[in-house]
Amino acid sequence: MSLQVQPHVSLQPFNTFGVNVRARLFAEAHTDADVREALAYAAEHEVEVLVIGGGSNLLLTQDIDALVLRMASRGIRIIREDCSMAVVEAEAGEPWHPFVQDMLARGLSGLENLSLIPGTVGAAPMQNIGAYGVELKDVFDSLIALDRQTGETREFSLADCAFGYRDSVFKHSIGRWLILRVRFRLSFTAHLKLDYGPVRQRLEQQGIKEPTPIHVSRAICAIRGEKLPDPAVLGNAGSFFKNPLVSADVAARIRETYPGVVAYPQADGQVKLAAGWLIEQAGWKGFRDGDAGVHAQQSLVLVNYGGASGRDLLNLAKRIQVDISERFGVSLEMEPNLY
Repeated sequence: MSLQVQPHVSLQPFNTFGVNVRARLFAEAHTDADVREALAYAAEHEVEVLVIGGGSNLLLTQDIDALVLRMASRGIRIIREDCSMAVVEAEAGEPWHPFVQDMLARGLSGLENLSLIPGTVGAAPMQNIGAYGVELKDVFDSLIALDRQTGETREFSLADCAFGYRDSVFKHSIGRWLILRVRFRLSFTAHLKLDYGPVRQRLEQQGIKEPTPIHVSRAICAIRGEKLPDPAVLGNAGSFFKNPLVSADVAARIRETYPGVVAYPQADGQVKLAAGWLIEQAGWKGFRDGDAGVHAQQSLVLVNYGGASGRDLLNLAKRIQVDISERFGVSLEMEPNLY
């Protein structure tokens, strides 16, 4: 067997919160064959399998009594292209931000607003990652996933994935589908989206009147770099809470008391509230309890100052949820997967 299975491995290097828990077993899959070997090994030894990518959307609260399989497959290829567009396939283990930069270097646009998001290509469809007015579904073509129940591979179309706000069919069937590679439909002609957040303002400040996708990517990297801590320096999983969707009536009620509430009307009549604004208004920005805290520059981000456990971070998150519910009548949903 070419797959290297190791016992009792610390997962601290494999989750961006830097939480120090241990996996009963650990292996890395560089090929489809490695994936199949890992599943067969787990079945033979009657142990569960937990698949991870870059560990940027995990909160580990205890040791993992499972075979933790880290997707490490690499490879990018053009499936088809013409003068206006290209369908690009990337292996699940490709780091997300370098992949985005690779596409921009090839003159392909569509991913620029998703720059500097941590994680891997294979994890991106799980929660339909999004930022600055663009979601993965906007550039998605298809993906190939392994059915862990039958051992067969299946191609998923856009409709098959049932993408929603930070949601997909895969998020509700984690134990069944294992994403092997993802295909993106990208354009050689830029259709820039600049009106979400401070992107346009940043470009104007830089004196850029006719921005290119690369300009947009650089602006977003600068904005994210100012607002979000580097996980290599301060443990975090990016945005910890989803922006809640509420009815227009609820949004109007909140606006009566808080005229400055940050809210975005949706096409279906609902209103998306800025979770970070709610948390900041409640006074949590910069809060710290031991080594678990809320980032001083971005209240949507929970941070590990070094020695926080997953339980410490989870307890802090629950306190914030209760407070926001009591103050605003709004439920906050956590983004990271809890284990």
